[in-house]
Parts: sequence; structure tokens; C-alpha cells
Amino acid sequence: MSENQYSTNESQFLPEIRKGRVKTLTIHEVSETELNVLAQGSPNSIHLNFSIGLFTLASSFLISLLTTNIESDRVFMIFVTVVTIGFISSIILFFLWIKDYKSIKKVVEEIRKRLPPEGESKSISGKT
Repeated sequence: MSENQYSTNESQFLPEIRKGRVKTLTIHEVSETELNVLAQGSPNSIHLNFSIGLFTLASSFLISLLTTNIESDRVFMIFVTVVTIGFISSIILFFLWIKDYKSIKKVVEEIRKRLPPEGESKSISGKT
């Protein structure tokens, strides 16, 4: 009796599984190195975020330099330094992001190229 009660309680916790038919299923094989490159893709957006932030900061300091008259030489040099370092850092980080973005895009394209064109079939057993 306890066994029957256990199976009744267990069936109450099983999820309902519904399956819809997929018309076409494409499977891509991925190597370990390709998977590592794809896994590193998300942190690379930090380069773009910092690049945009530094560009905005440098632009606002440049606008301040061009529109106001700064009497103190020390403050003027600080503004010029912030503008220079901001633009240079922004450009470097932007190019780092582009390099990483292109490498990820290249890996994805290589994975997709392995698939034969649609309509062409390949034998699974290896026999021709």
C-alpha cells in the first residue's frame, strides 16, 4: 500500500511534456577552441562600453575647452590631459572591440560553412 501511495505522489510532481514537431533540424559541430572563442564574446562588449563612455567624457571636456575661457593654467592643462587621454583610450578600446567582434563573427561563419548547401545530402555512413 505504501508503494502505491509513493507512485501516486511521485506522478503528481512529474512535469507535463509537450513536444511539437520540428520541420528541419540543423546541427553544427563545434570544436573546443571555437567554443572558447564564442564563450569569450560577451566580455568583449566591455571594450565598446568603455570606449563610448570615454569618448563622451572627452567630447564634453573638449566642448568645455572650446566654449569657456579658463584662467588657470593648471585647470587648462588638466582639461587638455583629460581630452587627450580620453580620445586616445576611446580609440584604442574601440579597435580592440572591433578585433574581437570580427574574430567571433569569423568563427561563426566557419562553423556555418561546414554545412552543405540546402538540397545537397551527405551520407551518414560514409559510403558514397
